[in-house]
Amino acid sequence: IDEFRKQLKAIPDIYEQAKQNLTEGAKDFAIMAIWSVKEESEEYQKLADWLGEYHADLAAEVTRVQEAVENYGQWLEENIHRMTAKPGVGKENYNWWLKNVHLFPYTWEDCLDIVEREDNRIITFLKLEENRNRKLPPIKPVASQEEYKQSVKESLDHVMQFLREGEIFTVQDYLTTDDYFGLWHGFDNSWPEHHDYFFNFSHRESLPEETHECVGHHFDDLRHQRDERPIRGIQRLYAIDWIRSEGFAFGLEELLMHAGYLDHRPRRGREVVYEQAAFRTCRALADLRMHSHEYTLEEAMSFAVKCAPHGELLEGSPHLKYEMQTTLRYVGWHMGMVVGKVQFMKLFRDRAKQLGDEFNLRQFMDEFLAAGMIPMSLIRWEMTGLEDEIKGLW
Repeated sequence: IDEFRKQLKAIPDIYEQAKQNLTEGAKDFAIMAIWSVKEESEEYQKLADWLGEYHADLAAEVTRVQEAVENYGQWLEENIHRMTAKPGVGKENYNWWLKNVHLFPYTWEDCLDIVEREDNRIITFLKLEENRNRKLPPIKPVASQEEYKQSVKESLDHVMQFLREGEIFTVQDYLTTDDYFGLWHGFDNSWPEHHDYFFNFSHRESLPEETHECVGHHFDDLRHQRDERPIRGIQRLYAIDWIRSEGFAFGLEELLMHAGYLDHRPRRGREVVYEQAAFRTCRALADLRMHSHEYTLEEAMSFAVKCAPHGELLEGSPHLKYEMQTTLRYVGWHMGMVVGKVQFMKLFRDRAKQLGDEFNLRQFMDEFLAAGMIPMSLIRWEMTGLEDEIKGLW
């Protein structure tokens, strides 16, 4: 308790020091901080209420912290006009970060070209699907936690069966959905009046999102936990496996659709795959243009609303704020998801051309997954022997 009290006492001074340190502040980061002040204040109020009955002295310290948070938010609002620094890192730093930290073979300009091409493709395919399905009734979304829970369970059961019967990759005994089901879904929460953007799609067809999160991320985590190799098996700094992780998980949504995992489900579910993908290309474009200083945070948010399918569901939402904050704070995050998917497909093509008629999907996937959580450029080099990307990195 004494240590906790000591930490609480230090917080107001940290906020006061921040006012002195922010001599080159960026307006966009101030906006993001102001957004969070109300939430932080509410959390400290909950903590003070919880402590009040048994530790009144600690509750008083928490109240001081709450007041410091609110005071800092007010100070930001009063001084935001002075914060003129650029929030994005700029193209040169963006390129350095991708090349030297993430062993990524593309520049900012390359990424913009790739993402725009993907956006062209995704929107075209979406509109073709909509026309194909024009006489079909809309998919009725789930309307309760129980319906949502059942939908997720059915999707997970379906994709596990599909992976095995479709011989997509070897499903080891430890690759199960047991520790995943309900991990982030909020099944025990009350059914909200308004849902985050992606739920407006996954509540109609949950299979693509569950495939992304479970078959992509959860199974990657289970494999990595069992990887005893001294470099590949450890958790490395700066999340250098992020593009491999997000690109592969995102890629599974659409690529498994082409492999057939939606064939026996409502046909309009294919539209959901492209709708979700279209928002991801919008986020990636906002990412690139914020870090090149073409967009401010507010301009990026407006762009995302105009760019995304059913953008009216995004406008003014906490989800939109979260997505745009993420891409400013974590340089390249949304771009990496889209271009990482393209990297995976490039590797797929290269290996298929090398092997010709000997190419086997399950063998290819098993080899890819066995490479571990390392940058895509290294996996491609290891699997194909091609050095064109690697030579540009060092």
